[in-house]
Amino acid sequence: MLAYATRRVLTTIPVMLIVAFCVFSLLYLAPGDPAAIIAGDQATPADIERIRVSLGLNEPFLVRFGDWLWQILHGNLGTSIFTNLPVSHMIAQRIEPTLSLMVLTVVFSIVIAIPLGVIAAWKHGSLIDRLVMLLAVFGFSTPVFVVGYLLAYIFALQLDWLPVQGFDSIRQGLWPFLRTLILPTIALGLIYVALLARITRTTMLDVLNQDYIRTAKAKGVGQLPILFLHALKNAAVPIVTIIGNGVALLIGGAVVTESVFAIPGLGRLTVDAILRRDYPVIQGVVLLFSITYVLVNLVVDLLYTVFDPRIRY
Repeated sequence: MLAYATRRVLTTIPVMLIVAFCVFSLLYLAPGDPAAIIAGDQATPADIERIRVSLGLNEPFLVRFGDWLWQILHGNLGTSIFTNLPVSHMIAQRIEPTLSLMVLTVVFSIVIAIPLGVIAAWKHGSLIDRLVMLLAVFGFSTPVFVVGYLLAYIFALQLDWLPVQGFDSIRQGLWPFLRTLILPTIALGLIYVALLARITRTTMLDVLNQDYIRTAKAKGVGQLPILFLHALKNAAVPIVTIIGNGVALLIGGAVVTESVFAIPGLGRLTVDAILRRDYPVIQGVVLLFSITYVLVNLVVDLLYTVFDPRIRY
């Protein structure tokens, strides 16, 4: 297992370099002159030249990439063009809401989706199975912003049970913290629940038809141990894969969800930076999201060996 883990960690390094190269290229792939776009219509040639120098656009591409990568390795993500603040400082100010929303969404989705998928497979063809699949289709086909506005209208505006927008840090208390994240978590987690429940159901159906499950039933093993100890453990590899791949859905959905509920997280920071063409901030946030996705999938690959010791490639 140690050799496998070492190989997986080493193969992650070139992946991260490719990710960094693609993120840095965003500045050069944007249509038009980035310096002129940032400066605006009223800018003078001197203003455009100043921005071009500050972004290093006068230097060769590879030289600029090497300098930028060297700064990244030293924890320097650059400086915002508009606020003149370090990008790392701006990210640190906004990371708590986004991290809290994503962690709660993952926990909420796993707790809801996996039991639903297991029950649907157990009751295959029944009304329960059809209802779970109906929920999955609804969740996967409904945009996040539609669910978000619907939840805000019902539970915030009509019933006045929960706040419609904003974020309270966990330092202000557990309930105020959770109160501001309940609706965003449900809105963001619905599509994740739908995807995870369908994959769990499909995988469990395959496992429940295996010979060792029939043997366990013949030996008198109870239904719950069969479902959650024997079958679910052997169905875990595809489920864990979907949990890891679903992080991409959460990252994209967080941008929309934070906009709907006015949460001051990295999603809102990304939208504001795109609207202002603040390329250092865009590069910093996209790089953070990309590396997070790569690391999550690395953890998923390592978990394969826990659920299936035969994996040693």
